[in-house]
Amino acid sequence: MDTGIKKKFILVGEDENFYANIYKVKLAKEGFEVQVVGDGEMLLKAARDKKPDLIILDLIMPVKDGFETLAELKADPELKNVKVVVCSNLGQQEDIKRAKEMGALEYLTKAGLSIQEMVDKIRGYVK
Repeated sequence: MDTGIKKKFILVGEDENFYANIYKVKLAKEGFEVQVVGDGEMLLKAARDKKPDLIILDLIMPVKDGFETLAELKADPELKNVKVVVCSNLGQQEDIKRAKEMGALEYLTKAGLSIQEMVDKIRGYVK
């Protein structure tokens, strides 16, 4: 049944299958449309094809890492205003500072949050 309400679209850049599956399942259960891609190049292509409401970005990915991907997103006039939340296992202050200076809305450290806490935070960004 189509309620006419467009689902919010979340694009996830995550190359680790464990996290990719968790994002896909948990966020879909929350009512989001979710697409998961495994590298920065695929993320940029998907973002250009279908402008997401939010991008969840891992920093350590093949082809293009999260920092390169974030720089390209923010340099693209069509995508520069898309909200980006970095979710990474890199928890060093310099990585957090760099990501935020580059335009990330938030920096979440995977190890520091439960999956539910992460989903709750993400939900707050796409109201």
